[in-house]
Amino acid sequence: MTLSILDLAPITSGGNAGDALRNTIDLARKAEEFGYSRYWLAEHHFAPGVASSAPAVLIALVAAATSTIRVGSGAVQLGHQTPLSVVEQFGLIDALYPGRIDLGIGRSGRRRAELAKDAFEPKDARVVDGLLIPPPFDWSKLAKHPHLAHYATLLQQPGAQTPDFADQIDDVLAFLNGTHDAHAVPGEGADVQVWILGSSGGQSAQVAGERGLPFAANYHVSPSSVLEAVEAYREAFKPSDVLEEPYVIVSADAVVAGDESTARELAKGYGLWVRSIRTGAGAMPYPTAEEADAHVWTAADRELVKDRLDTQFVGSPEQVAERLRVLRRVTGADELLVTTITHDHVDRVRSYELLAEAWERP
Repeated sequence: MTLSILDLAPITSGGNAGDALRNTIDLARKAEEFGYSRYWLAEHHFAPGVASSAPAVLIALVAAATSTIRVGSGAVQLGHQTPLSVVEQFGLIDALYPGRIDLGIGRSGRRRAELAKDAFEPKDARVVDGLLIPPPFDWSKLAKHPHLAHYATLLQQPGAQTPDFADQIDDVLAFLNGTHDAHAVPGEGADVQVWILGSSGGQSAQVAGERGLPFAANYHVSPSSVLEAVEAYREAFKPSDVLEEPYVIVSADAVVAGDESTARELAKGYGLWVRSIRTGAGAMPYPTAEEADAHVWTAADRELVKDRLDTQFVGSPEQVAERLRVLRRVTGADELLVTTITHDHVDRVRSYELLAEAWERP
């Protein structure tokens, strides 16, 4: 199947981290039954509503609970770790579950620092061959939030300087293929698939292309720049021992139910959840539909989350599958990476089941 899953191990209102992690393991098992190709775990910190703060640990737990589905990171934030520590972690998991582990790498820490300095350039929404490309979100304001600056100091040793992302990726690859002057044990020779994740046409896309690695582009986080990201990657691509041609996976938010009305009820908490992220508070425990209905929305609130709400795929299995096919066609994606969050775990599992069934139908 050309559908995969991105899971944040969401903590829901009234739940806790233990519930979220047990739900993740259950969903991974179900995803394997439904035929999904990959099960990726995100890395987020200081978020009351997200339990996936240590993806390598969670990947090991999910790999142990499954048998065939590929399991990986979406993505390890390399700015907070050394290439050696990352290779050792994933090499250790690969030693037990060889040929099933994906090492997805991102540069979010460095990217946030750049966004804080960037001048925002507003653009109009457009529709490209049926796919909505919304106006860009002004990340510079969020990147300057004092909470984020403080958290950054807690994720690194005092005085630590993050090397250039391209150099870090080269070190990761050298440790894996045994060409580094030091040897990662476990890690050297590990059969892990290295991916680069990116939200723009910047350095991540360039590094992935120039090194001939597969690339994951974010439509669900930065829908305004997804086409720039995949275009930059393809333009930079050089064949490698890993890939002869570019290979792209594109992410999307989706909620599926038996009918559109039910799906929209299940998706009600999404806007409030995105608002909590974009105000700098960190992802809140995912709210119920009733809690979402109780929120008094201001015009500023609605503007803050509009691009994400407009690009979330919500509806019946046929409706969502068709919209995902448009996303795949317009971006030229080889796979799609679907993330679904609902308050009740049973609804999330059912959403993925219905989508898998609809996707496989001609």
